[in-house]
Amino acid sequence: MHLRGHGIRAELPDGWEGAIRRERVPPEAGDGELAPAAVAEAPPVVHLGTFALPAERGDFGSGAVDLMAGDDSFVALLEYGAEEAGTPLFAANGLPRRLDPRQFSGRSLQRSLPGQAGWQHFFTEAGRAFCLYVVLGDGRDANRQVRRVEEVLAQIRLDPVAAEEVTR
Repeated sequence: MHLRGHGIRAELPDGWEGAIRRERVPPEAGDGELAPAAVAEAPPVVHLGTFALPAERGDFGSGAVDLMAGDDSFVALLEYGAEEAGTPLFAANGLPRRLDPRQFSGRSLQRSLPGQAGWQHFFTEAGRAFCLYVVLGDGRDANRQVRRVEEVLAQIRLDPVAAEEVTR
């Protein structure tokens, strides 16, 4: 499966599915009706999984990770605003392609589910700020599951995005 959109490309191996989405969000301030021009697009979110991803799911996989079996993996790649690129939180350079299974923990999950383990990493690549969040269905099998996730990470490309694409 080939994914492409918003300066993000991925070639997924057999057994994986994924989606790139970009929500439309109203501005935080203001009363009354919103004019169509007042609605902005949030930065893109990429979801990848070794299981059928439900249509309704949160940015960090809520609604999806609940459906994972023990041998499943879930990857979320969330972009943040351009002003965040290179700041201390996003100081790491580049999407990690190699992961250390020992860094995965149940304490790293957005929502703790029995047996699962997670890991989160903030970085800047191509002048863009991202968070990589990975959930393993069975933390006791982290070595095998992490190697499978690394195969997917090796196939993700993040391109610089023109300013007009980011602000639309």
